[in-house]
This record gives sequence, structure tokens and C-alpha cells, in this order.
Amino acid sequence: MSTPLNIPQIALTGGIGSGKSAAAEFFSHLGAFIIDSDALAHQITSPHGLAIESIRRTFGSEFISDDGSLNRPLMRDLVFNQPGQLKKLESITHPLIQQEGQKAIAKAQLLKPPYILHMIPLLFESSRWEGRFFKIITVDSSQDTQISRVQARSQLTVEMIQKIINTQASREFRLEHSDFIIDNNGSLDDLRSGVREIHEKIVTLV
Repeated sequence: MSTPLNIPQIALTGGIGSGKSAAAEFFSHLGAFIIDSDALAHQITSPHGLAIESIRRTFGSEFISDDGSLNRPLMRDLVFNQPGQLKKLESITHPLIQQEGQKAIAKAQLLKPPYILHMIPLLFESSRWEGRFFKIITVDSSQDTQISRVQARSQLTVEMIQKIINTQASREFRLEHSDFIIDNNGSLDDLRSGVREIHEKIVTLV
């Protein structure tokens, strides 16, 4: 997928706790324009965001907090215990995330970066993204590393983290369907080096 100015579109994905955000930051330092799907998801579910009324109609007012934002703990508990409810939520949020992503692409056209990097945790879980990217990068970590990282940054239980991992594409599937893989089982310096190596490969291709 390219913009009218032919700016290559690259996808960055990986399981929860794999280190996508840190990798995206390093790519940004190298000149990539970052579009963060998680940030867009928070934007549309913030107080009175674009998804709020549809969520209220579909799931009920109890899923909307007093400030008008999504009640994230309640929704998390629902969707990761009932996969059908997750699909319902995604049918609301995914089209809006893509809509806001297109606005970000328009902004990127003015800046003319070497490429646009879309950070999409659920890239392989949704058919909406199929065939839209020039290359796909996966940030890869062992499951034990994923769990320990998520525990360190949140109050989620190991059981809940495991449920989230189980709803995501398998590690093997991501590795098999990616053009580039960044191993992130080591230090931040190792991650930075891996990002730079992939960045240099991409700019020679585009």
C-alpha cells in the first residue's frame, strides 16, 4: 500500500509485551513516520470518542465510565473471557482506527518520510489489513519474556496476560508470515541494533 506520493507503508507487529513500542521509537529516531494503532484505539475510546456511542449501544452503559470514556477494565474482562464479544468490539473499533490512520497518512505526505511504519498489534488477527503493506516486521520475544514485561508495567494477572496471548496469532504464525524479524529477548541496545539493521534494509528497497 502506498500513498499518492508513493511513501512505502510498513507494518510493525508482535505479541503483547514483545517490545513494539520501544522498537517503533527507535524507528522514529531513524526518520520513519509512526502511526500507532493502539494510540488511535485509545483516542476513539477516550471521553466522547468516535467509538463511544456505538460501544454504549452494543454493550450497555455500564461499559462507559463516568468521564465518557470506555471502561477498560470491565471491557477487558468481558472480551478476553468471551471471544465472541471481542469480535463485536473489533467490528466497532477497527474501521474507525483505519479511518483515523488514513488521516495520519495524509499528514505524513506533507513530511515525506522514507516510509510510514504502522504499529498494529493485531495485524494478523484481522483480514482488514491483508495486502495493505509493502513489508511486515515482527518484534519477537519468548512468551516468558512477554509475561514478565506485561507484569512489570501493569497490574494484570498472569492468568489474564495468558488469556490475551491466547487470543493473538501464535508466535510461529507471525514469524512465518513476516518479511523481517527483530529478536527482542535481550537488551534495549540489542533492540536498537536490530531496528537499525532492518531500517537500512528497508531504505535500500524503497
